[in-house]
Amino acid sequence: MKTTETPAPLPAGSGPVLTKEDLPPAPPRKEKKEGTVLNVFSHGVLVIWAIMVVMPLLWAVMTSFKDDRSIFSSPWSLPDSLHFDNWSRAWTQANMSDYFLNTVLVVGGSLVGTLVLGSMAAYVLARFDFPGNRFIYYLFIGGMSFPIMLALVPLFYVVNNMGLLNTIHGLILVYIAYSLPFTVFFLTAFFRTLPTSVAEAAFVDGASHSRTFFQIMLPMAKPGLISVGIFNFLGQWNQYMLPTVLNTDPDKRVLTQGLVQLAVSQGYKGDWSGLFAGLVMAMLPVLAAYIVFQRQVVQGLTAGALK
Repeated sequence: MKTTETPAPLPAGSGPVLTKEDLPPAPPRKEKKEGTVLNVFSHGVLVIWAIMVVMPLLWAVMTSFKDDRSIFSSPWSLPDSLHFDNWSRAWTQANMSDYFLNTVLVVGGSLVGTLVLGSMAAYVLARFDFPGNRFIYYLFIGGMSFPIMLALVPLFYVVNNMGLLNTIHGLILVYIAYSLPFTVFFLTAFFRTLPTSVAEAAFVDGASHSRTFFQIMLPMAKPGLISVGIFNFLGQWNQYMLPTVLNTDPDKRVLTQGLVQLAVSQGYKGDWSGLFAGLVMAMLPVLAAYIVFQRQVVQGLTAGALK
């Protein structure tokens, strides 16, 4: 019978002792240069894009404080003195105050109506299953792809036959119809991301559908409402084609019509300083709205991805 003999352990201190200096050097780590180059390139593109967007705005604001001679003699230089009379002249003599008030009435009424009707339609399409649900949803989607230019002539006759031509409330109704497809499309996807347990708990407690919607689901959808409200505000504030066709009364013109009228009525006189002052007046509310609600806009756009 063979037995395997195990070698005797080496006594302590016998044999070579390896240190860190005796070990072979570790291979150098490869730095991820590709990611660094990509970050530098992307940041460079963003900086260039920011300059392209911000510079025209700053130039318009700077030009609104110059006189007409300085605009053409030194268009890129800072104004020698601030001519605040450009703003007062545009506000009073060019009737920008009346145009501004009409625009606030039209956009304010249409924005409230769009958000209320759009959120109600989107909530029903997102939460309830009934025959024709997808068909109605795709009808709203189709409204987004329908060119507004093709609807101007029949829309003019429809508004005229209803007695709403050259009226503020008629323009509000048209703006609401124009903005509803995108609003329903945006809010339908947003309502689907909201938890259903809160609404079910409200139904168990005896709350009606309308109370559940207005007191529970609508406050939960605040980020989405602010986001789509900003987009609708931008589109309705800068709308020119619809008021030009449906609002020919000089006393009910909106800001976009007023700026065009200010540019055309000057003729060879060319009150460019007043024109730039009116342009900045029309631009400031849009910038202010986005600066105030920019955090809510980002939250509304990313809520669906984070749920």
